[in-house]
Amino acid sequence: MADAGSLINWSLLALEPPGWGGVLLAGLWNSIQIAIGGYGLGLILGTGGAMGKLYGGPVTKDLLEVYTTLVRAVPELVLILILYYAGTDVLNQISAALGWGAVDISGLAAGIFVIGVVQGAYSTEVLRGAIKAVPAGEIEAARAYGMSPVQIMRRVTLPAMLPHAIPGLSNLWLIATKDTALLAVVGFSELTLVTRQAAGSTKAYLLFFCAAGALYLMITLVSNVLIGFIERHYRRGMVRPA
Repeated sequence: MADAGSLINWSLLALEPPGWGGVLLAGLWNSIQIAIGGYGLGLILGTGGAMGKLYGGPVTKDLLEVYTTLVRAVPELVLILILYYAGTDVLNQISAALGWGAVDISGLAAGIFVIGVVQGAYSTEVLRGAIKAVPAGEIEAARAYGMSPVQIMRRVTLPAMLPHAIPGLSNLWLIATKDTALLAVVGFSELTLVTRQAAGSTKAYLLFFCAAGALYLMITLVSNVLIGFIERHYRRGMVRPA
């Protein structure tokens, strides 16, 4: 009876051609770049959105409510298609109207923008909930000491809200790493697309999709280690629930 080694051509995972290992790693690197960039953009949008929802005027709050509701209601694949194609078309129309000609948008920049917009809506709600979890007495005590709003945010609100925000933000990071796979539908060479190309060229579907799954699992395991370290750091000194 043939063993697994004779059924699977492991040489197809070699880093040099005719192996596809180097292509898979390049796709993995693209996925990581998009995940980091999109997650960072999402944090920026989420921070602004949370502040706007908590402290903004009625119009700002209504606009942010529409943004977060739409993004969370529409499937992410549909959002990616809308933002990628419609966003590119609108940008080119504006550029043409200004006499600049067509704009060549890199797949990396477009991917970061798309993932960032999606992440921003979820980050808004995570950060808003974390800020509201900070005891009002701590804010009032900081004001009584004469701290400015910026000092209160930097010295009181941010340190106190991070332990509440980290679990939700950690989950969003893992979601961002998976959402990069959706960019395969718009032709960006991230891990999922190059895996499909490798499997289609060699017909070794089991080998390549298992390899891609292992790479995604590796990202998750490394992320869990880093997240655990960050969570322990920011929860030091806090009383654990019984």
